[in-house]
This record gives sequence, structure tokens and C-alpha cells, in this order.
Amino acid sequence: MDYLEGLFLGRIWSDTDFENRRHLGLFILYGLFVDCIVLYSFVFGKHLLGFGSFGVLQWILFGLLFLGCPFICFRYYRMPLAGKILILLEKLFKSYLVVSFTTSQILSRITIQKSGLQEYLMTYLNQTLESYTERFAGSTGSFATVIAVLAGGIHVVLVAVLVTAAAIAIPGLIYLIFVGLQFGYDWLINRFVIKRFFPTR
Repeated sequence: MDYLEGLFLGRIWSDTDFENRRHLGLFILYGLFVDCIVLYSFVFGKHLLGFGSFGVLQWILFGLLFLGCPFICFRYYRMPLAGKILILLEKLFKSYLVVSFTTSQILSRITIQKSGLQEYLMTYLNQTLESYTERFAGSTGSFATVIAVLAGGIHVVLVAVLVTAAAIAIPGLIYLIFVGLQFGYDWLINRFVIKRFFPTR
């Protein structure tokens, strides 16, 4: 329960030490989770559990939950267990909206179709090897092909590693941006509204 409170409530409304710990593993798992959703939508051409469907209604719901967050959370520890569970479920739903937004943004930027993926990869590989072959042809003579294959292979591996790292990191960074915006808004409301008009937490 403490872990969920620290994860969903944030440092202002939670009294756990969640924010003082490192969560690299959670960051990576979150990125992989979003990537699996994107991969599912890409392969099967449909949204999984509504992830990726993010329109006006979702924006309105997220905006209401974002603006209402301080007023929902500031009495969390005075609520009975049922109330706490409802608040955590609301936070889970808001995280669902963030994942859905992230998925929709990633999918909208993928211009390759599933049917043309193999051709795209083969064309990229051939062009990379040809580029390195032309680069080394004048200086290495008969070893140009061998060196070009090695250099091209290293190039492709590095690109694959960078793409994989970006695919894992970008969803987490987007989530952290939302968390940072929520923290800033919550801090302002807590400082200038809640502490002034609702002094008893």
C-alpha cells in the first residue's frame, strides 16, 4: 500500500519515502510496457484495451483529474480504506490516460506499414553497406568489402541499440513530464489555496 501511495500520490500528498529511492527498474519496465502496447497496435492494427485512443473526451477527463488532484488528495490520510482505494483507482485511471496519450503519439509518428517493414529494413541494410563500401573502396582495395561489412554491421547494431534505448526512455520521460507538471500545479494550489483555506490536512 505504501508503494502505491508513493507511486500515485507523489511527494506532496504521500508520507512514504518513495521519492527518495531510485526507480530505474520501474522506469525501464514502464517503457517496455508502453512499447508492448505500441507493438500490439502496430502488428494487429487495433488498440489494446483502448490504449492509443486519445481524443477530446480523454483530454477533458485528464484535465479535470489534473485540476482536481490537490483537492482529491489533500485529505487522503483522513479517509477510510474505501476512500483511499477509490483515490488510488482514480490515479490509476489517470496513469492509463497518460499511457494512452503516449501510445497515440508514438503510433501517429510511425510511417512504416507492417507489410512494408521487411522491405524497409532490407533497403536500409543494403544502403548502409553500400555507403560503407563506397567509403572504403579507394583506401583499402581488396579488403573494402570485408571492412565495409564490419563497419556497416557495427553501424546497424549501434542504431538498433539507440532505437531500443529511445523506445524505452521516451515513454518514461513523457510520464515524468506529466508528473512534473502535476507536482508544480499541486504545489501552487497547496501553498496558496489549501493551506490558507483548508489548514487541517
